[in-house]
Amino acid sequence: MEQTFYSKPLKYRNIGTAAGEAVDYINQRRHFKLQSLATKWPKFNNLCMGGIEPNVLYTIAGISGSGKSSFVNSLESDLFEQNPNANIAILNFSWEMLSSRQVGRKLSYKLNKTTQDLYSGDYKNPLNDADFKRVEDSVKDMKDLPIYYVDTPGTVEQVRETIKEFVLNEGKGKWVIIILDHTLLTKGKTGESERITLSNLQRLFIEVKKYSRNTIIQLSQLNRMIEESDRIANPSMHYPMRKDIFGADSLFHASDYVLVIHRPEIIGVVAYGLAGRPVKDLIYLHCLKNREGGLGIISFSNNLKYNRIDEINLPEQLPTNEEQLQIKI
Repeated sequence: MEQTFYSKPLKYRNIGTAAGEAVDYINQRRHFKLQSLATKWPKFNNLCMGGIEPNVLYTIAGISGSGKSSFVNSLESDLFEQNPNANIAILNFSWEMLSSRQVGRKLSYKLNKTTQDLYSGDYKNPLNDADFKRVEDSVKDMKDLPIYYVDTPGTVEQVRETIKEFVLNEGKGKWVIIILDHTLLTKGKTGESERITLSNLQRLFIEVKKYSRNTIIQLSQLNRMIEESDRIANPSMHYPMRKDIFGADSLFHASDYVLVIHRPEIIGVVAYGLAGRPVKDLIYLHCLKNREGGLGIISFSNNLKYNRIDEINLPEQLPTNEEQLQIKI
């Protein structure tokens, strides 16, 4: 006997509806009624259509110690300072670091002190009363910010339900920025491989980014290939490539922007890439995918001891033709 399966059909709509939305979006953008959230980094804003956009998924990858967590921690705070009138709320799945340590990094950045100084790591020179007063005053300014942390790693389904609950409550009527640090800490089902879990997470984020005004920023890891001696010795292979990112196929498919933060100095590179860029106390942000524009390289000064990353001007911010081909591999 032939079996008949019934399921609810997917919704469809005429192109006229989508066309009307596109025209309205373009009109609002040109009259600045709808704007991206500006960051403190002008070159980043220029590369990413004005800054952080709604309904977009950003992937930021890097090796350990590259500064990706500090980059996003700074971004999280700066969005409020750079966009004081924006109605936003942030849900941060802070799985790699306790939320209290995230606040410690913000204080380090704000007070220009290392976290070791703040935590009195040198018992002979503990934090003095005046600096502790500055800590207390700075925390007062942070307490009312609509930033919420999830410290405990969970499954893809738990991420889904947490986002749904947040959007309906603390994020209701707001532009919700969802941060996940980082993808490989997502719990899988019993017997499920990391790659399958990662793929399921990307499917969820494709779904979530399309609704309301949600933006997703996920952090991920590079594999160890970029640290191999053959690559360090060959300038044409210095730059991060698509294949360097763990689970690149699913991440690239889901993401609107793929950005790699890299500190070539820490893996022994002395002159970076075919252009021989300097490496001392420098961080490079490589854009490997940009759904709405071109690729590029942005240089930053390394002030990670104070959890700061500041844009600087170096010659030739765009890759050479040969480098363009290399980073697309």
